[in-house]
Amino acid sequence: MNSAISGDIEKIVAEHEIRITKLEEKLAATEAKSKIGRSKQKGISLKEFLKEKKPKGYTQTALAIGFYLENYEGLTSFNVGDLDRGFRAAKEPQPKNLNDTANQNIKNGHMMSCKAKKDAKKSWVLTASGEEFIENGFKNKKK
Repeated sequence: MNSAISGDIEKIVAEHEIRITKLEEKLAATEAKSKIGRSKQKGISLKEFLKEKKPKGYTQTALAIGFYLENYEGLTSFNVGDLDRGFRAAKEPQPKNLNDTANQNIKNGHMMSCKAKKDAKKSWVLTASGEEFIENGFKNKKK
């Protein structure tokens, strides 16, 4: 093989190895941040979480389930099926219409709709104020 071609190949391989190493480092850093953010949340069941937070009524319970799904199960969004699964897993009575319950949370400013559907169904995420509302024991932060 021509030494010039061999040198070019070695240079390309070395550049790729550097790029791969940098990507692996970024991935490891991202995973570490994710674990740090969730370390305090590790190992609690949805039922235990709801007992700890003590939501009142369907609207707060649905909000707390959404919070759990995002922060403990790592979902980027959740839909009516996810909320249904959450109510069942926690052995909590369900509202007649989970979409109405989610809409009430949207009206309260605690959830918002996602543009992308999940499993061909409307999906939601918590807003920053919704997360804060839960973290403050279902009380609005005093201004």
